[in-house]
Amino acid sequence: MKALLSHTPGGPETLELTEVPDPAPGPDQLLVRVKACAINYPDVLIIEDKYQFKPPRPFAPGGEIAGIVESVGEGVTGWSPGDRLIAMLGHGGLAQKVLVSAAAALPLPEGRSFEEGSALILTYATTIHALLDRGRMKEGETLLVLGAAGGVGLAAVELGKAYGARVVAAVSSEEKAEAARAAGADLAIVYPRGPFDKEGAKALAQLFKQAVGPNGADLVYDPVGGDYTEAALRAIAWEGRLLVIGFPAGIPRLPLNLTLLKSCDVRGVFWGAFAARDPAANAAHVRTLFRLWEEGKIAPKVSRAWPLAQAGDAIAHMAARQAIGKLVVTMD
Repeated sequence: MKALLSHTPGGPETLELTEVPDPAPGPDQLLVRVKACAINYPDVLIIEDKYQFKPPRPFAPGGEIAGIVESVGEGVTGWSPGDRLIAMLGHGGLAQKVLVSAAAALPLPEGRSFEEGSALILTYATTIHALLDRGRMKEGETLLVLGAAGGVGLAAVELGKAYGARVVAAVSSEEKAEAARAAGADLAIVYPRGPFDKEGAKALAQLFKQAVGPNGADLVYDPVGGDYTEAALRAIAWEGRLLVIGFPAGIPRLPLNLTLLKSCDVRGVFWGAFAARDPAANAAHVRTLFRLWEEGKIAPKVSRAWPLAQAGDAIAHMAARQAIGKLVVTMD
């Protein structure tokens, strides 16, 4: 089989399409033929050794897949060859075949494509944990979503609306604004590209303040970082909550006097650690996501697909922050 491997730290150009032996399922494992693998920002970081987890090399990036069971290991019940599934791997998904823990696999509902299935869990599970567990979001609150046309951004727009928030989507282009409106945003605003000088940062904060209204944003969902974070914090409500999701624009340094003046919170969101520490709570969230998916309140937006041989281009596209919705790699 073929796999796209990282042998040395570096960008997408360092990845090599390599012929490797087919894996064999051990006890409680499934051998899965991958049909689609979603690309997420952690894939950009993990091949550069900048992610929280650093797998031993060589390894394939790709943290979430959808595919078909080829064979089952000893002790596996409830799964048979031919079954369609979704699975979170952490890494390894950019390969034609992978091993999946049977306990961690989820059935892919009939009528749903492999591309959709591969694009569901990471963004939506991160976001439902962020909004409900870390953000304690309430119906009627104002939610400001930065980077609102990306994978997690659109998930935040949809889940915010599903739970009754007023959603203000902040994006970097009119095309992305249209995507956010289509996902249900009450208002979409276009901000300029950073970094910003002092006057530019002040203007960005004013843009956010005007969009969220005089009472400020009760929640800020921030998967962007950089200069955008402080500007959003300046638009936060009294006792608001800023949710820290990621830093593609850089790790911000916040003036903590703002948290005092607003009596607000800055809250980190690390979904992977949450899922490991409280698997029952995470499983409950995943069941909720499947229900909302069935009800049509959420739907992964896959904007573009690449073949496995060009998966490095998909990661480069993600690194350039050009993606609208989710990017996937499909297998032969």
